[in-house]
Amino acid sequence: MDKKKLLRILLSELAADRLAADIRGMLGPDEVEVVLARPVPGREPADIDIAYISRDVTGVSTKQVLTESLEAFYASLRASPRLQWVHTHSAGADRPIFPELAARGVRVTTSSGANAGVVAQTALAGLLALAREFPKLMREQRKHAWTPLMSGALPRDLAGQKAVIVGWGPIARQIGASLQLLGLEIAVARHSAEPAGDNIRTVAYGGLHAVLPGADWLILACPLSDSTRRLIDRGAFESLPGGARLINVARGEIVVESHLIEALQAGRLGGAYLDVFEYEPLSPDSPLWDIENVIVTPHSAGHSDGNAQRVDRMFLAYLKDWNDARAKVRR
Repeated sequence: MDKKKLLRILLSELAADRLAADIRGMLGPDEVEVVLARPVPGREPADIDIAYISRDVTGVSTKQVLTESLEAFYASLRASPRLQWVHTHSAGADRPIFPELAARGVRVTTSSGANAGVVAQTALAGLLALAREFPKLMREQRKHAWTPLMSGALPRDLAGQKAVIVGWGPIARQIGASLQLLGLEIAVARHSAEPAGDNIRTVAYGGLHAVLPGADWLILACPLSDSTRRLIDRGAFESLPGGARLINVARGEIVVESHLIEALQAGRLGGAYLDVFEYEPLSPDSPLWDIENVIVTPHSAGHSDGNAQRVDRMFLAYLKDWNDARAKVRR
């Protein structure tokens, strides 16, 4: 067979070590060529048909700051006019490269749900840490000070509190189920007002302000879209009761960060757990690092040692479906 006619699949070296045998077994060794991505720009492979952006390719890149390995991978995608499909390890497709590829007619699939349990657990950990005054206790620990929570206002029981969850995908649903088990009442804002479940007040994103009064927690677990970008602004913070707290494991651009800082510094918000930010990495000069009752983590809510295997399985499942569809067309 003419080598140029082989189906060329672009993988990192690590992903190829894990998946090359499965891919050849699925598609046939004479039908596919596994192409290794070069981590340094300048000699990128081209003429790729399918690409898999695994976590090791993205590395510590952010939307605004790209590593050389990711720049080189993107260069291969841009230099491949026959590119048909790209799969990414991330749950969302909001990096600038993905709309660019979609505009060319390239199919883009994500790994939504692969790390949903991990992100939900992290969001819950942030909520529990704030609810149980861990930031305060850790400040006292650093001072070697024995300051029981009896010294001042006692933490409120979580049971009976109200949480507004923005989004209702795999992550948000797991968060919601956990909070209900803890005795919280939940309301949901999602892309439509279709009920999220029995006895769950549900509004579309545009109706968010209607459910904010009375909320003790505002939890962001939604995709970034035209409907959610800058959704949480000064007006949203003013609609929340004083002392409410924010959890953001979604995307930084959903929140107007200057308005968030303003609300925290003024004491309108009682605290926040933030894993994502408008610009990443978060500047060392950002006030968010030092505001009391704010927990900052470096976009790490979804990281765990089981994610790579789950995303690999998802990619292989998509590849099987793609190959089955191609085989039907050939018949």
